[in-house]
Amino acid sequence: MARIPAAAVAASGLVGGYAVARWTKQRPLGGVALAAAGTVAAREWTRRSGGKAATALTAAYVAAFAGSHPLAKKVGAWPAVFSVAGAMAAASWAVERNVRP
Repeated sequence: MARIPAAAVAASGLVGGYAVARWTKQRPLGGVALAAAGTVAAREWTRRSGGKAATALTAAYVAAFAGSHPLAKKVGAWPAVFSVAGAMAAASWAVERNVRP
């Protein structure tokens, strides 16, 4: 079975978590989606890049989520979410490509 890149999982978690929260009007449900994707991505980061890289990328994932909130006040919700998701995907890709356990 082909693996989905962790970069795609992380970006999808940020976008999907927001989408679930917005469309269901249940913020905790969006949080579950966000956390589930983050967990899957973190496991893959650990497997491919080691614990230090996984810790740094997990911190970046949480920072992207937190950073999307003040950014949304300046550019709007969806542009903010897509911006942090893109940044997270780029960071994940860069680290996975350059770090070996």
